[in-house]
Amino acid sequence: MMADRRIHWPIDKANEWYSRQPRLCGCNFTPSTSANAIEMWQGETFDAETINRELGWAAEIGFNSIRVFLHFLVWQNEGNALKRRFEEFLVVAARHGISVIPVLFDDCWSQDMRLGPQPKPVPGVHNSRWVACPGHRMVAERNSWDALEEYAKDVVTSFASDERIMVWDLYNEPGNGNDPLPDRHVPQLGEKSLPLVQAAFSWAREAGPIQPLTVGLWSAKPEFEKLNEFQLAASDVISFHAYLGVEKTRQWIARLQSPGRPIICTEWMARTHESRFQTHLPLFAATNVGCYCWGLVAGKTQTYFPWRSPPGAPEPELWFHDVLRADGTPYDPAEVEAIRQHMRS
Repeated sequence: MMADRRIHWPIDKANEWYSRQPRLCGCNFTPSTSANAIEMWQGETFDAETINRELGWAAEIGFNSIRVFLHFLVWQNEGNALKRRFEEFLVVAARHGISVIPVLFDDCWSQDMRLGPQPKPVPGVHNSRWVACPGHRMVAERNSWDALEEYAKDVVTSFASDERIMVWDLYNEPGNGNDPLPDRHVPQLGEKSLPLVQAAFSWAREAGPIQPLTVGLWSAKPEFEKLNEFQLAASDVISFHAYLGVEKTRQWIARLQSPGRPIICTEWMARTHESRFQTHLPLFAATNVGCYCWGLVAGKTQTYFPWRSPPGAPEPELWFHDVLRADGTPYDPAEVEAIRQHMRS
C-alpha cells in the first residue's frame, strides 16, 4: 500500500530520504537580469538564455541545488504559463545536475507589487526592488485566501511527483517586513503571519507531494517564538537562516538538532558578518547540514551591497553576498576552491 503523502513525515522517513540525497550545497538563485521574482517569471521578462548560462556557472563551481522564489501575482495573471516556465526552468536545472527548492510565499520587503516592467534598481542599494508575496495586506485578510489556496495547491499539485524538486519551502521568513529604501519602512508582521503559515502547510499536504515540506526559522527574537515552535513542529525537514559567525551558526544547528530531523540552512553567507565559505563549509560538512548561500551572479538584485546601503553607495571592496561577477568569473577564486573541496570531501 502506498504511504499517505498528506501527513507530516515521521522522523525515520525524513532521515531515510535525506540519506539518499547528495551533499546539498547551492545558492538562492535569481538571474542577474531580474530584480525580483515577478521580473524573473512573468512572460515579458522571463530570460531563459541567462538562466541557462548562469545555472551552468553554478554547476561549474560545484553547486548541485538552488532555492528559487515563485510569485503569486504572476500565477494569478498567467496561471498555466507560469507553470510552463517553471517546467522549462526545471529542465534546464536538471540538465546542469541541479535540484530545486521552490518558495511559495515571502513576507520580506516592499509591498509595492505590480506586474509589467519593474522599477529600475536604485544604484547602490541592496535588493532595492525585491517584493513580498503575496503582501502583508493579503496575509492579514483571510477573505483573500481563496486565491492563495488555489495558487499553492495548483503549483504543488502540478509538480507533486517531480523528482527534480528537492523540497517545498512554503514560506520565506514569515513575520518579517523591512525594506531597503529609507522612505518605505515596512513593519514586521510577527505572529500575524502564523495563520497563513499553518494554512500553507495544510494546502501543500492536501496536494500530496512526494517531496518534504519546510518553513525556515530565521529569528530567535521572542516575538517569533510561536512561529518558530510551529515551523519546527510542522516541517518534514528543518530549515533555517543564519547570517552569523561560525560559532553562532554552530549554536543554531545544535538547537535545531533536538527534533532529530535533517537540517538545511537555506540562507547564509554574508562576508561582512563573518559568514564565509572557508569558515562555514567545514561546519556544515561536520554536522551534515545542507547549505544555500544568498546570491550567485552580481546583477539587478545588487546583493553584493550590504543591508541598508544608502542610495548611490560605491561598490564595496568586500562584497556582502554573491559569488560571481557578471561575466561568470569568481569574486574570490579561493571561495570557489573551498566550495569544490567541500563537494569532494
